[in-house]
Amino acid sequence: MSVPLVLPFPTPNSKELRKAYNDLYLAVNGDEAAKKRVGNPTKLPRPWDPPTCTKPELRRELWAWLEEFVIWFNHEYVWDHNVGMIPACWPQHPHLVHEIAVVADQRRRAGLDPTSSALEEWHRFGVPGFLERLRTRTKNGCDEHHAAWPATARYVRSTGVRSTDLRSKLFALDVATLQPPDPAPTTKPPALHLVRQPSGDLLDPVTGQIFS
Repeated sequence: MSVPLVLPFPTPNSKELRKAYNDLYLAVNGDEAAKKRVGNPTKLPRPWDPPTCTKPELRRELWAWLEEFVIWFNHEYVWDHNVGMIPACWPQHPHLVHEIAVVADQRRRAGLDPTSSALEEWHRFGVPGFLERLRTRTKNGCDEHHAAWPATARYVRSTGVRSTDLRSKLFALDVATLQPPDPAPTTKPPALHLVRQPSGDLLDPVTGQIFS
């Protein structure tokens, strides 16, 4: 049985993913009618940023594509598992989900380039950078079994009421430094009046002058 020397990149061909990428393309390169049809480009889902894909079917297709990409990447680009194989529990690591979505999309874009330049850049910078971050952030914690998040306790403390209140106070103090100082209260000079003395003369209490 013959097998190919290399496996093809799993392009995102499902319906909702194709539509998402097509809308993004039209938002930049389409005519005015097309741009108006796709709407505000800042609100379009971006597959390289999974939280923006809020439509259930699109999200489902995105996970399926990223699963295919991880399997393909581990087979085609990882020789020594110590160098940086994406662990099977990658969906349980938010930092890996974000990274994988970006590196998969960059590979997709590189494959659309009519020259080899973008793909060469992906090989030179994208893959090594991703593998280095993978080694740094996961190390060997998930080689055999998924490891619990080492930073769980510290994260819980940092989001607790005490820490949150302290940060809120610091933020408020910082904002207060930007407020203009309150204007100095203006004091009105005392109203001038004359005081009548027992002799019947009038006395100016400020100057002491007597008026007969």
